[in-house]
Amino acid sequence: MPPNWGETPEVRFAARLQSSMLVVVYRGVVMAKAGQAGRALVALAIALVAAVSVAACGSPSNNAEPTGAASGGSDPHAGHVSAPPAAPLRAGERFQALSMPAAYTPQAPNGGTDEYRCFLIDPKLTRTAYLTGSQFLPQNAAIVHHAIFFRIAPEAADQARKLDADSPGEGWTCFGDSGVRGDAWVASWAPGANETLLAPNLGYPMPPGSMMVMQVHYNLLATGGRPGGSDQSSIRLRLNDDTAMTPLRTSLLPAPIELPCAASESGPLCDRTAAVADVGKRFGADIGGMEDELVEQCYKGSPPVAGVTQHCDHPVPQAATVYAVAGHMHLLGRSIKIELNPGTAGARTLLDVPNYNFDDQAIHPLDPPVALHPGDTLRVTCTHDAGLRGLLPQLKGTAPRYVVWGDGTSDEMCLGLVVMTAASRGN
Repeated sequence: MPPNWGETPEVRFAARLQSSMLVVVYRGVVMAKAGQAGRALVALAIALVAAVSVAACGSPSNNAEPTGAASGGSDPHAGHVSAPPAAPLRAGERFQALSMPAAYTPQAPNGGTDEYRCFLIDPKLTRTAYLTGSQFLPQNAAIVHHAIFFRIAPEAADQARKLDADSPGEGWTCFGDSGVRGDAWVASWAPGANETLLAPNLGYPMPPGSMMVMQVHYNLLATGGRPGGSDQSSIRLRLNDDTAMTPLRTSLLPAPIELPCAASESGPLCDRTAAVADVGKRFGADIGGMEDELVEQCYKGSPPVAGVTQHCDHPVPQAATVYAVAGHMHLLGRSIKIELNPGTAGARTLLDVPNYNFDDQAIHPLDPPVALHPGDTLRVTCTHDAGLRGLLPQLKGTAPRYVVWGDGTSDEMCLGLVVMTAASRGN
């Protein structure tokens, strides 16, 4: 299955994966950070080879950095926070502040511990602007796992408004993407990150009349799925109205997960069929069907084979330039790798994380950027460890299961992220 390069039949499937991403950055990004300023990632930023370390709620780490709003030494999941000042505006830039319309109290559906909720917000754009930076402000950091912002095209705005109006309460449930046709990921946040600044000439295009959907992943694992308080998060966008900008896009490289129960475990969800059905029960048919779709696409019709390591090859359909790469898994992740043209004389490794840490998911800039050509292949490979389920406090007490792709913190993912120049201006 190719990544979401353009209007291919696989684009809709790839777009459904976007809701599970954390933070995407690129060469030229400067990440303003609070606390622990001596970390290696800050040194990289100073060296103008930008990177950011992000943390996802739920996994303990003595090295986890505070939420961007927190002062030095405070807990990134301690609750309500306020952000430090943003960096000065650069030539042509302006700020646009957007907030959830009202406070929302999340409650995980179907006996789960995660809720993905979408909120419609309007930047009131009257001309094309480029998103050159963002600063997400989580009001209740204790329950905000991560947030993603989708651009909604003007022609799809009515569909978004109808989704909002037809759903009870604030916003709507949106496991997967925003649920609006043609949505495009343009910003995101996870604990440990503060303000993200792109290089002055890079940006995500925002046509006039565009709306935005704020998708917040609330994790209620600590409360067993019970409400954990309300939240009214917001974001400060950095926009540039100059049309002489280089558009960026993020392509996703997913792979299946076929992780059997550990030898010491047993239970009804150790059966693959039951485990896939359970994901569908908790997150709906689209998410529940992702694992089988990934197996079909990545293994070309061969049946799934249980094992700790899985991979998927993604053909490159058109030329592009890659500025940075990253990998995302959940709590059972051990290692992740992204390779270009594996098994050939020109093979090279773009990303190699042999000791994956869920609380320290660094973005890896490529200096110099890497050119992709039609016919190239990008491979993502992940290794997971079911034995971690009995070791991590966040997963103790959860039922043993055959692990497949799922949106919950206790489910798993294998996702490579590739940040590149857009295929054509305005896409």
